[in-house]
Amino acid sequence: MLRIEEIRPKSYEERMTEAIAQIPLYSDEWTNFNVSDPGITILENLTAFTALQADSLSDIPFDAKRRLFALAGFRPAKGRPARVLIKAGGSTADRMLPANSRFYLGGMVFEANRPVQLGGHLIGVFSCIDGQFKDLSFLTERDIPVAAEVFGPEPKEGDALYFVTNILPEDMKELICFITMTEGIVRNPLEDRAENVFAGLRWECFTEAGFVEIKARDFTGCFLTDGEIRLRMPDQKPVVCEEAPTKGYCIRAVLTHAAYDVPPRVSAIESFLFEVWQKDTLAGNVTFGRTERMQVCHPLAGYEHILVFAKEEKGSSYRRYELSYTGDEPGRICKYTPGERDQNGRQKNFTIAFGGNGSAYRPAEKVKDPVRVILYNDDIMRQYSIGTVLGYDDQEMDLPVKYIVQDSFCLIARRRDAEGAFLYDFVRPEKQGENTLYYHLLENDGKIIIADAGAYIGADLFVGTVAVTEGEKGNVRAMSRFTCEQNVPGVKWFNPGAGTGGAYRETLAQLGARFRRDIDTPYTAVTAADYERIVMETPGLCIRKAHAVIDEVENLVRIAVLPGTGEDYPALSNIYQDVIREHLEDRRLLTTRIEILPPQYVPIHVRGTVYVKRHYNDPRSEIEQTIRDELDDVRSDRHFGEVLEFNRLFRTIEALPCVSFLYELTVLPEDRQLARVEDSDIYPRADTLCMAGEILLEIVTDEQ
Repeated sequence: MLRIEEIRPKSYEERMTEAIAQIPLYSDEWTNFNVSDPGITILENLTAFTALQADSLSDIPFDAKRRLFALAGFRPAKGRPARVLIKAGGSTADRMLPANSRFYLGGMVFEANRPVQLGGHLIGVFSCIDGQFKDLSFLTERDIPVAAEVFGPEPKEGDALYFVTNILPEDMKELICFITMTEGIVRNPLEDRAENVFAGLRWECFTEAGFVEIKARDFTGCFLTDGEIRLRMPDQKPVVCEEAPTKGYCIRAVLTHAAYDVPPRVSAIESFLFEVWQKDTLAGNVTFGRTERMQVCHPLAGYEHILVFAKEEKGSSYRRYELSYTGDEPGRICKYTPGERDQNGRQKNFTIAFGGNGSAYRPAEKVKDPVRVILYNDDIMRQYSIGTVLGYDDQEMDLPVKYIVQDSFCLIARRRDAEGAFLYDFVRPEKQGENTLYYHLLENDGKIIIADAGAYIGADLFVGTVAVTEGEKGNVRAMSRFTCEQNVPGVKWFNPGAGTGGAYRETLAQLGARFRRDIDTPYTAVTAADYERIVMETPGLCIRKAHAVIDEVENLVRIAVLPGTGEDYPALSNIYQDVIREHLEDRRLLTTRIEILPPQYVPIHVRGTVYVKRHYNDPRSEIEQTIRDELDDVRSDRHFGEVLEFNRLFRTIEALPCVSFLYELTVLPEDRQLARVEDSDIYPRADTLCMAGEILLEIVTDEQ
């Protein structure tokens, strides 16, 4: 039997070298180690057998590894292309770009999955507070670096923000906006932006029936952070609103409740955005639910590498139809008619039609997706054949490309029916079922692993559809400049927000590393540092400092929290306390009690006599500002309860360039219950921060 230490990867040569080195330990008479010696031949055979056994034991199948991780609740994170919201700046003409339109940023390709509506823009943005309108239309101009509190300095229920647009087409299903907030406030990411403890918004659109409520997906958390807002258009027809200061189609956001920790301050608003995905489709697929004359519009139409498949009866496999310019040939034929061409002479679209010349072959009626048209570019067409399914376990097959978008990938499996004619099936990865071809797609490596061949042993495999991505590179920075494959004069394409979501599929090695990190990361709070870390990470809150003290006698943890809401000396609101307590509830030990403490501030009074050097301009201001900075625990890196050392303050003042020497210095806290004095040092309470109090200095000019 193999020993455990032999399972680690070793080559045959390494094993043979180790075996020969051990021969003298067992025999003094065996001195011929040449390959001609019969004993060496036997040893070579045994070593080779041992190496094969070790490889077999260490070669755990891909599916087995994946299932072992799944037992622990870990599954590989899916790879996905980056998603970017693009604005057509300067677009005024009402125009529609077709689906699959391509946009470029350097060498990266981005594709729009849906048709793109151009020509829409905001013509006005207004706040309405206590019935009074205020023009905030400058927020639509990024060249104007001015921000605005869109609900005023004290937001309250009933305050509203009006968006007035030039168009809202009847066929428009959704309006996408992007809100950019001012920088300065650091807020923890929201876990669920739909559950907002600070505010609530009701979105409405003006229609023939007046303002009606519409559905909204608000990724800003009611204007807490940068993000998109997706507004679902109402069933009623939008009409021009006369109520807003500027006449146009109107959408408004009305506060249903407001308890903001920081009033929303917006720096830019963009609307009529559309989604693009960072992917490059090399083999595309167009399906049709009808079987009359069909027009195919696709960026790959210009390559003119086209395969047409159709189902001839319900539940059957597909059959391939050959293209014909006349449609009069016998057999499975579809008539192919070239379409328009662009300025470079490349074909933009084409049409196909079945049943010419009374052909007996045609797609079935009332069948889901009876017709599939596959289009290839030059590279994929030259190498779209993958190989033959042999039927052994975990058969690996190479694909012509790497870094594949899994949702875009599909294989074509070709078999023969009882009469010897070809049948075609479109098979996606990870799809299980009786007699189906079940395989794993290794997107990063450009391979497939066939776990179960099912009824497809002997089938030939071809690339059906495939797109590739560049992973995290697609998460481009905001305000990047794109170019469009379509020629649209006068339009500047840019993204108001950064690209998101781009990533390659997590490999099993990366999954294993994540599994180990998760095991090493404490979930339950035990130490004071655990409590401080968990509080600092509370979703949706702005927290600058947290300090935990454990009382082992009372089994109580007291946590002082300083909000980072931008005020000079912020208090801890009831909302903050409730959210923090709820966040800690699932992470505390069962019998441990928790007490959330608001920050206490103790002014520190300073008196002293300072001798300053001659010829310095206003040394008093410099000295007093230095003292304020040293005593300011709110803005500095000093923590709750940190000792204020007298000697450190003394040396800091005396080290100033304008100071000759410090003759006298007295430092005292205003409230002895919040801070005590020992040997001239000040010891604040565990929930207390120091701040500058009264500073009385006698400034004497040193004549020496």
